[in-house]
Amino acid sequence: MKLSSTRLRNGEPIASTFAAGDANGFAPNRNPPLAWSEVPEGTRSFALLCVDPDVPTVPETVGRHDRSVPRDQPRADFVHWAMADIPADLRGIAEGSCSDGFTVKGKPQPAGPAGARQGLNDFTGWFAGNADMAGQYLGYDGPYPPFNDERVHRYFFRLFALDVATLDLPTPFTAADVHKAMHGHVLAEAALHGTYTLNPALV
Repeated sequence: MKLSSTRLRNGEPIASTFAAGDANGFAPNRNPPLAWSEVPEGTRSFALLCVDPDVPTVPETVGRHDRSVPRDQPRADFVHWAMADIPADLRGIAEGSCSDGFTVKGKPQPAGPAGARQGLNDFTGWFAGNADMAGQYLGYDGPYPPFNDERVHRYFFRLFALDVATLDLPTPFTAADVHKAMHGHVLAEAALHGTYTLNPALV
């Protein structure tokens, strides 16, 4: 199986159009277009995840003008998109069809392919203690790495072909729930990744 995009080249910088944040604040936050091919026989649905594995693990170092987030600081995953039950006959997602703009407190009913279900992304946890921003962030919300991070962040879009039409998931669900539910049902996987930074020294 192959995953591609007309607006995202593998391993290259992601345009701010597809980011949740840029140097001026919130960005257009449109989902990038994705297309897939060479789908294995027996595929009954797809699951899609977008994960940044380069998120700082020491929150007090983030967003400070008096210091940077060290490149060698331990990192953790941050989920930007979790979608399940994507119909088996679908071969692509159009630009901006699932997200077009950043919604404070999260999108209550994010758009997506008919029949698909959108899960929580990790902005839900990130903003949990902020009364102005807290909410359930469902669907796609793009890159918004710390401006003081010495590391360029990577964003991996991972598509899974599954042998089941629907996954047994709670409401709402997370990427971890998707991983657990699709265990033993993955026929194929395809991935594509881009990079993004808001550190002026790295641009």
